[in-house]
Amino acid sequence: MRAPILLACIAAAALAAPSVARDRNAAPAATPAGEPQTCIPIQSIRESLVRNDRVIDFRTNGDRFYRVTLPQSCPGLGFERRFSYATSLSQLCAQDIITVFTQNPPMRGASCGLAPFQPVTIARRR
Repeated sequence: MRAPILLACIAAAALAAPSVARDRNAAPAATPAGEPQTCIPIQSIRESLVRNDRVIDFRTNGDRFYRVTLPQSCPGLGFERRFSYATSLSQLCAQDIITVFTQNPPMRGASCGLAPFQPVTIARRR
């Protein structure tokens, strides 16, 4: 009878160890690689990586990254990790608004303003 209790304690300790579990909302370290940009061309965006409720990394052509740190937390963004935007331009700009898209149930969530696009070099995870 003691063995199952011991195994449960070991499993709980392993889950609590910081080296085992990564914080889902931790943004990888990024080093600025130039001046912030007001806009980036939509056609050049290859991927958007939502890191948490305030940080989005945009990967563009040539594997360049731009980090946007929202001026305020955008509720649900870090959990849902998806958003939409509407613009009449061919660029996504710091003054544009994104809207969190929830999956269950499918609907629109919070709308939040963007910020300047900071070119960055993202640290590799070890």
